[in-house]
Amino acid sequence: MVFSHKSVLLNETIEGLCIKSDGVYVDGTLGGAGHSGVIASKLSENGRLIGIDQDAAAIATATERLAPYGDRVRIVRSNYENMCQVVKDCGLTGVDGILLDLGVSSYQLDTVERGFSYKYDTKLDMRMDERQTLTAEMIVNEYSEMELYRIIRDYGEDKFAKNIAKHIVAARNEKRIETTYELNELIKAAIPAKMRENGGHPSKRTYQAIRIECNRELDVLRDTLDDMIELLNPGGRLCIITFHSLEDRIVKTSFKKNENPCTCPPSFPVCTCGKESKGKVITRKPILPTAEEMEENSRSKSAKLRIFEKK
Repeated sequence: MVFSHKSVLLNETIEGLCIKSDGVYVDGTLGGAGHSGVIASKLSENGRLIGIDQDAAAIATATERLAPYGDRVRIVRSNYENMCQVVKDCGLTGVDGILLDLGVSSYQLDTVERGFSYKYDTKLDMRMDERQTLTAEMIVNEYSEMELYRIIRDYGEDKFAKNIAKHIVAARNEKRIETTYELNELIKAAIPAKMRENGGHPSKRTYQAIRIECNRELDVLRDTLDDMIELLNPGGRLCIITFHSLEDRIVKTSFKKNENPCTCPPSFPVCTCGKESKGKVITRKPILPTAEEMEENSRSKSAKLRIFEKK
């Protein structure tokens, strides 16, 4: 299957990066190289692009698509949490722009055996990096009821989290839950019929929660934002596309804190904490897809782009 993924907010992101032809750029979520292909096309012989992804299929596709740019491009199979080390290994100390396009790609959702989607009957998997041992099936069968409740409540923001966790635990006491359709049935049974009528697919929130937990998505984002801002050269920009409120909140909070890190009480006439601003938030409000883009690509509907510029 071809790695197809329509790049969301493509023009807005490229514009937001303010690409210099001889600059160094990092795409931390390379995917099918949609954004990266455009970045690479704007670079001169002296420009550099580092593409990072943990998915083997993404690496194979991006390698092929970016081949025409030769030595300008370096592709590394890793998690973007290791970005600082990857950049260092490339013999660089700073970069002029970083891009993250978070969430799951169309390719991952549509590749049945990857087990990301509730639409196909297949084994529960959901690993973005297939080298890792933890799978969705292990989470569903081995996490305690309390842990399942917590992740479905916090990461899925599902008000029926308690009931869904209860149904999963009761069912797995009879037999191990191995497939997406088995899980779908349990979730459906845990949600009152009249609530299922207008809330979209009943499994949507639980699958999001399990996927986030399986791939440590929010932890990785939260733990690396400061490091990425530190990695930027003066005037460099960090562009992040999020797809749900949890990610967006983390990015918004981090950008705000890096712009104004002062912890002094408002009553103090002068700052005494000594914490200096790292730069400025370019997007006071997130940039959203146009009506045309949402029409063309339904998966762009929840996308938000935020941009930070290093001092």
